Amino acid sequence: MTKIFEIVRRSLEAGQAVEIEGLGRFHSTAQGYRFDPEKRPTVFVAYVSEDLEIARRLAESLRAADCSPWLDKDRLLPGQNWTQSIARAISDADAFVACFSPRSVSKRGQFQSELRRALECAEKRPLDDVFLLPVRLERCEVPLRIAEQMQYVDMFPDWERGVKRLVRSIRRAARGRVGAKFSSI
Repeated sequence: MTKIFEIVRRSLEAGQAVEIEGLGRFHSTAQGYRFDPEKRPTVFVAYVSEDLEIARRLAESLRAADCSPWLDKDRLLPGQNWTQSIARAISDADAFVACFSPRSVSKRGQFQSELRRALECAEKRPLDDVFLLPVRLERCEVPLRIAEQMQYVDMFPDWERGVKRLVRSIRRAARGRVGAKFSSI
């Protein structure tokens, strides 16, 4: 921890800003140092590899709506322990967007694992909290366990309408959590 503090201090003294993903940004001012916490809601976007192109489109739409999407292909670095990083990103997110398609509902693998992790995280939150946000990228059956408990949003036939509805839910999910992460700083 001391080494990290030392790196941040040296960077600030050199006039460089230091951004810590998911936390915020340290920078120098005339009065000393300032920390601006990340205020954008963080959103984990879960998808299957066959849907990467449309998942990236969704992430860009969320970014344009002032959210901070977490997409594994964009955030994971070479050599990083991806299983731990994904688990942490899901737990730390304000919202989890599950992208359903005919491919994702029938495929075994990482998407299903991430979905189970999100359900575990949702169980630890107050009952009225919004966390898991099911999204249908195209016509498909949403898994019964989710469809019985949660409203989903369709991104078709009107993409913009779907994004607006999704962003409204993301903002609701982030209420009370954005800023609370940083109260100990």
